[in-house]
Amino acid sequence: MAKEKTQWKEFLEVVSTLQWVLSFLFLGVACIILMVYLMFTSLWPLPTLYFIWLVIDWDTPERGGRRTAFVRNWRVWEHLRDFFPIKLVKTAELNPNKNYILGCHPHGIMSAGAFTCFSTESCGFTEVFPGVRASLAILAGLFRIPLFREYIMSAGLYPVSKASLIHLLSKSGKGNAVVIVIGGAAESLASSPGVNTVVMRQRKGFVRIALEFGADLVPVYSFGENELFRQVILSEGSLGRKLQDLFKKIMGFAPCLFVGEHMAFLPYKSPITTVVGSPISVPRRATPTEEEVDHYHGLYMEALSKLFHDHKVSCGLSESHKLKII
Repeated sequence: MAKEKTQWKEFLEVVSTLQWVLSFLFLGVACIILMVYLMFTSLWPLPTLYFIWLVIDWDTPERGGRRTAFVRNWRVWEHLRDFFPIKLVKTAELNPNKNYILGCHPHGIMSAGAFTCFSTESCGFTEVFPGVRASLAILAGLFRIPLFREYIMSAGLYPVSKASLIHLLSKSGKGNAVVIVIGGAAESLASSPGVNTVVMRQRKGFVRIALEFGADLVPVYSFGENELFRQVILSEGSLGRKLQDLFKKIMGFAPCLFVGEHMAFLPYKSPITTVVGSPISVPRRATPTEEEVDHYHGLYMEALSKLFHDHKVSCGLSESHKLKII
């Protein structure tokens, strides 16, 4: 029988989850506003020195970052995990003498499953996959935001840029598992309760990188990710959708109109089960052909579909649920 939570424990979970959501939405903007404000006060030397440091340190995110176990092991992430709750499930071993690219689906609104399982130690990744180091790659533009970049680097987040992926897969030894949320901003716009849609038919860059460095491909599906928020889905061709698409094209991400269960920002308490599939062996090709890329991309989509259907019932879905790949 599950132990009943105390009111204090529930309070800590709510506060921890709320800080994560607010950080996701507003911390980057708050850091920019703070630095600009300080430039017009008597403390102007501080942001001036920081911006000098920023120029010197500009390429660090793509050269291994500044990951710290201290931040990844914060107790706050355990409360975030327990709020939903979030669980990591292994279906096969990952050899620590190889490198991997883990494709995580779906994006959802905030990728709670990917962040909690791969950018914190709250779900026990290092115990579940001994000798393997998970590195979650996110929007590269976030690493240009002053102060905010230091925070996300400390949690072991990396830019999803080619230079960053090359460093992680070729200059950091073996046992690296680079996690990429393949669907990105386009997939977030399709996020809605009861929807199992992934955007990846035309997304083959991760397969090409895997071939160039001989990194095995591993499909990952976070069941329950799309249940956390209720999104206002704008119809194709509407002014609102055109503005979302324009913003996505310029900024790299799309502003979603969504509400949670309480205070709009607090997500619904929907369990998330992040299932890591079996690795697909990928040969090393210095210059992979389009046929090779298409072949392994097809194998990956088949493996992702099989992973979804093999685990959907045990993860709370009905047998009738289908996975739509667009």
